[in-house]
Amino acid sequence: MFNVNLAVAKAPKYAVRESGDSVEVVERPRGGLSVVMADGQRSGQSAKAISNMAVRKALSLLAEGVRDGAVARAAHDYLRTLRRGQVSAELTIISVDLETRTLVISRNSRCPVLLHEATGWRVLDEPAETVGIRERTRPVIVELPLAAPQTAIAFTDGVLHAGERRGIRLDPLAVVQALACQPTCTASQLADGLLAAALAADDGRPADDVTVVVVQIGERPADEELEVRRMTVTFPVPPI
Repeated sequence: MFNVNLAVAKAPKYAVRESGDSVEVVERPRGGLSVVMADGQRSGQSAKAISNMAVRKALSLLAEGVRDGAVARAAHDYLRTLRRGQVSAELTIISVDLETRTLVISRNSRCPVLLHEATGWRVLDEPAETVGIRERTRPVIVELPLAAPQTAIAFTDGVLHAGERRGIRLDPLAVVQALACQPTCTASQLADGLLAAALAADDGRPADDVTVVVVQIGERPADEELEVRRMTVTFPVPPI
């Protein structure tokens, strides 16, 4: 038996109130959950509108039982039709599918996904096109049997390019491997640790929206009888 833990940590671009990144979670109708992360072109409210379009379309289809690859294609077609191929979004979907007992990672993003299994860490960085622009854009999909331990870490380009204006090159995998909580980091510790490193690389003034999503699968304690599900959200409210 497994436990699935999900954590999200995000921050907007410096001096911009609205983050252009969107993240949502949906339960799969035949068991499991999916987290959808999108990074809209540009930043602020215009980017938020773009990322919301892609995420909303993906969520509605996932909730209806559509498979992840078809969902990513539909989100691309929807955004491309609505905005006439003039805007793009980076889209990542991570699913724990209890019907197939698999972890499914779908990428339409230039940002890699970090994957940890019993054999160690690896980087899923096969080239992938963003959604909304080119005809017949397809996601890059990796599907793995559910196992423990298993951790997938996805992030937007605010992490990938953190520190570049200061001549710093952030290595997300090295950051994660060097966290003080290793080798027993929780999903929240991984998300917070990578976010903190990205913000520090930009001297506390992120040059882009920064989002980290962590999906972690671990062993469920043998004495845990009730299938209790919990979700905790911390959402800062800016002043008027």
